Amino acid sequence: MQQMLPDQEGLQIRYLGRLFDNTSECYKLFWFQAILRRILEGKQEATYEEIIDEMIADAWYMVTEYHLNLGPKDTLEYAVNRLQELTGMKPSEEKEKVLSCIRDCKDQTLRKYKSTLTLNVPYRLLAPFVDFKGKDWDQPKNALVQRLNAYRDSNRLLYRFENVDGLKTRICFDEGWMEYLRKNQAIVQGWIRYNLVEYLQRRNPNVPGVIDKLYPPAERNLTDVQKYWKMILQIRPIREIYGDGTLSEKDLSIDHFVPWSYVANDELWNLHPTTRSINSAKSNNLPCWDVYFLPLAGLEYEAYELMWTHDVLHREFEKCKRKHLNSPLVEGRLYGPGLSREEFTGRLEEVVSPVYRSAKAAGFHEWRYE
Repeated sequence: MQQMLPDQEGLQIRYLGRLFDNTSECYKLFWFQAILRRILEGKQEATYEEIIDEMIADAWYMVTEYHLNLGPKDTLEYAVNRLQELTGMKPSEEKEKVLSCIRDCKDQTLRKYKSTLTLNVPYRLLAPFVDFKGKDWDQPKNALVQRLNAYRDSNRLLYRFENVDGLKTRICFDEGWMEYLRKNQAIVQGWIRYNLVEYLQRRNPNVPGVIDKLYPPAERNLTDVQKYWKMILQIRPIREIYGDGTLSEKDLSIDHFVPWSYVANDELWNLHPTTRSINSAKSNNLPCWDVYFLPLAGLEYEAYELMWTHDVLHREFEKCKRKHLNSPLVEGRLYGPGLSREEFTGRLEEVVSPVYRSAKAAGFHEWRYE
């Protein structure tokens, strides 16, 4: 994807385009993304610790909310999990609060992870700009920094190093590269995003919708689905599947049976009504299959029967499916006319069960309402 980056006289764009070649770990992607953000904020320099804190905050949602695997024995993932263990912050917490907690945290284990993240990536990111061989990287950091800094005039490195001192080490961004990155920020951000998605999809081959799991969860618009279920309530009382109470229009919330943070879609077969408090308590957990799947199937079949016997509800279903039924195969198998309860339940299980099992394997925990 090097060709995505526009040329500029005086800068070695071909070297920039090779930053993420042979990416076996995620650190370069997060490190460069954090540097770009600092530059776009108008900063001319940053300490290792400031960049690492930004990296942990960027990875927070991927690891805690979406359960993405960053790599085998990945130190950045360890740092995120340690922070959550220490703070108990909710996965969907705002980034500024996550950053604040990282900066205030004095935990020695977390600081050890942060230090580990600085051992190689600040230097190795610059590999495309220099002609180092394998052993050239294996030297004391002061000597390595001295050699790298010597390149800045000839090959215009992205940054130079100052006062090497662990997490307090400071890097100063090259003015030419700062101008280039600001000028082409939309293209560069898209390039980083492309490489990050490619890396994460490789590490999470069975996870759907990786591209929607890079950043904090966005509000989802389920107004039409809510309207559909409220219309059903006007025709017949409906019992909630977790708490077993009767649902009301005033306290109706739409739940993703398999959490949205795994499926990253709003398909109708995975949506059902519950109450606001129960939906909040469930959060992004998996309902216990043995307890809740058959009640879910029963509820969905009630809606299916009513949809085929009430024209007004069928019209609402037709509106709803334009956004919330994106597989013609699933639509034909689950929502075609004439299905018995047993047929519908079996077909719904064929659709939901593989997704459920995959989410469970990815680390989503089973949940029961109490």
